[in-house]
Amino acid sequence: MTNKPSKTKTSYYRRLLVAHLIDTGINTPPLILETTGMPRRTLQDTIKALAELDIECTDAGGTINRSYSITSWGAINKGWIKNNLQKIKDVLEL
Repeated sequence: MTNKPSKTKTSYYRRLLVAHLIDTGINTPPLILETTGMPRRTLQDTIKALAELDIECTDAGGTINRSYSITSWGAINKGWIKNNLQKIKDVLEL
């Protein structure tokens, strides 16, 4: 039996990773999809779910040239994400 991370943990880490990518300039759906390899629908759901963590994400542009930006991290410490990025990627198997 392997110690697979829980769905709660992977979902949380996926949200943190996507917010981090957006905040560091990988902020369009094609760039995020290329970087993470996640399905488009998962990306859409993840971006919508950022609000559940009080991470405020705004979008600009139309359907084809949409880009995102993080306007507030709420209670999330983005320094922790930066310092633990490899751990996050390992849990998400990236």
